[in-house]
Amino acid sequence: MTSGGGTPYRIGFLLVPNFSMIAFSSAVEALRLANWVVSREIYSWPLISVDGNPVAASNGVEVGTATKLADEGPLDAVFVCGGRDINHFDDRTVLAGLRRRVAHGATLGALCTGTYVLASAGLLDGYRCTIHWENMPAFVEAFPNVEATTELYAVDRNRYSCAGGTSALDMMLHLIANQHGHEVAAGVSDELIHHRIRDGNEGQRMDLRSRSGISHPKLLAVVGAMEENIENPMSCSEMAGDVGLSTRQLERLFQTYLGVPPTRYYLRMRLDRARFLLRQTSMAIFDVALATGFISASHFSKCYREQFGSPPSAERRRKFTNVSPPPLEQDADTAALG
Repeated sequence: MTSGGGTPYRIGFLLVPNFSMIAFSSAVEALRLANWVVSREIYSWPLISVDGNPVAASNGVEVGTATKLADEGPLDAVFVCGGRDINHFDDRTVLAGLRRRVAHGATLGALCTGTYVLASAGLLDGYRCTIHWENMPAFVEAFPNVEATTELYAVDRNRYSCAGGTSALDMMLHLIANQHGHEVAAGVSDELIHHRIRDGNEGQRMDLRSRSGISHPKLLAVVGAMEENIENPMSCSEMAGDVGLSTRQLERLFQTYLGVPPTRYYLRMRLDRARFLLRQTSMAIFDVALATGFISASHFSKCYREQFGSPPSAERRRKFTNVSPPPLEQDADTAALG
């Protein structure tokens, strides 16, 4: 996978509105520094947008682009830079343009949630890929024919994808090493003060012990089980039994280390997932309730309101209209979910 004749390998970066700036800049800086390390231009990176105009990243910074995908010249690869609200991207011209690029032999890549765009174009069916861990549950449900993994980045034939953030850097270092050798990739990593080039099969998230600050092994096991059973919540007695404790012992453990009962901790975890799904997916509110273990519409609405100060329907309205939520006594969720 190299550009022939000594010409630079051209990777077009397609910037989708609200793209992740850190993933984009990590990828581009890796290519820029590869040119620096070898003292010649081995990579170029034209910037592309839906309409050829500047695109705002999720942090509000606008990046200028040169052209539209259809108007850009030959490209060796196209990398889609995604970010927030990617599930609402549905530009048929762009999706068709990506399919045409593949037909002409281009490699495809995705940064952060750009994987969603490639999957929407039908270009990941039968391929292994990854996406940011927060987007994984909705992605798996939306694209059953895609082999989604929780890896840091994935390379399957001529498809590249990464979870976003600094994983874009490791993925590009992998590409650079494959094309120009490990020494060049190591030189880029040194320039970036990046002490270790991570393998793609490494996990996206910190281990639970580091992430939660919990060190008690049985408590860690229970919290891990909670994370794995959001849609079908376990009972307190089931979780206690799995780690050889009584329900009362488990409750004391949670109170001692976390200051809340296990049922409350578990509920907050499920509601945090629900809030993400409401903000970042197009799932119906009822489907969000089911995906987070609520079988009663009224119970979901009541718990959500108590935790976040407004009902789920207000969260969805804020997302699409940027209007203030209704007063707390107004609650249309039960009707919306029923």
